[in-house]
Amino acid sequence: MPNLFGQSYSKRQLLELVGDMSQVANARKAELVEGNERGADLIEVFNASGLSFSILPGRALDIASAHYKGMSLCFRGNTGDVGPAFYEPQGYGWMRSFYGGLVLSCGMTFTGHPEIDPEEENEELGLHGRLSNLPAKAVVADGNWEGEEYVVRVRGKIREAVVFGTNLELTREISTVLGEKSLHIHDRIENLNVARSPLMFVYHCNPGFPILDAGTRFVINSEKTTESTADQEVGPEAYGVAKGPQMQFDNNVFVHRPAADAAGNVQVALVNDKLKLGLYWKFPRAEMPLVNQWQHFHSGTYVTGIEPGNVSMLGRDWNRKHGYLQHIEPGEVREFHLEIGILDGAEEIAAFEQKVAGA
Repeated sequence: MPNLFGQSYSKRQLLELVGDMSQVANARKAELVEGNERGADLIEVFNASGLSFSILPGRALDIASAHYKGMSLCFRGNTGDVGPAFYEPQGYGWMRSFYGGLVLSCGMTFTGHPEIDPEEENEELGLHGRLSNLPAKAVVADGNWEGEEYVVRVRGKIREAVVFGTNLELTREISTVLGEKSLHIHDRIENLNVARSPLMFVYHCNPGFPILDAGTRFVINSEKTTESTADQEVGPEAYGVAKGPQMQFDNNVFVHRPAADAAGNVQVALVNDKLKLGLYWKFPRAEMPLVNQWQHFHSGTYVTGIEPGNVSMLGRDWNRKHGYLQHIEPGEVREFHLEIGILDGAEEIAAFEQKVAGA
């Protein structure tokens, strides 16, 4: 039963109050036609809970922007929502189509800085793989009553394929329930090839201002955390609190091995105590045993990355060395579930932190 504006409503009560359910929740398709955004297309999702977000069918059904009660939940880069035809796969060309966004998918066969893996393709693998620049097919966006809940769902299929090689198909569903301050992503990856394939899959989430600000806290129960430069173990003093924008360019990447709760789920959050607002992630540790944290507190490109995945963002060599590199066998299906939501107010933040501490 939806809870809206401080009151619970039955299906019948809501249908008596609105002319169409799009008044309180909907998904609407549109087309981007100008400049390098042509081909990215657009699905706008609205939830009267205060949550709204934009999905790009031409860019792997990733979430390019998101807002809660008018506040942006993510960094937006200066490239715009670049269409897939403008993708530059070589080297660091991926950055020319990096719009930031709430969720930008990395993989499916590679994620990391440009690298050659002599044990697999033996060719240069471009930054963070091809997935985020692949268009979806069979895209459906609709809302329906499911019992006393009204659910908006967006679905589609994305394939990473090359003749005589990789043939991985991702079936993605993004949903939000009317009245709830969260969205759910369910991804299903199937190997349609006759040979096994590397499987490297990371959700590159990019929170920005106003949730990200000087003093914003990263809430995580990490069993072990290492930094990327010297691969040495560090404590919360290194990654726990965000700085304000810095004029000197600086990048830090941390790899967390998070603790799970009794149900096997990992929960982490970014909390802005001044706004009494938090953004949280929840996912099964069995599916994604690592959380990558990218700090880029640079003036003009002020962003951080909270990046759950089945591997780290440090490439094939690091993941193979540390035992995290995975493969998917012919005909095998792997599933990933991610919930992203809002913590609104000091009480919700405190309750969440108690759950994380008890994991």
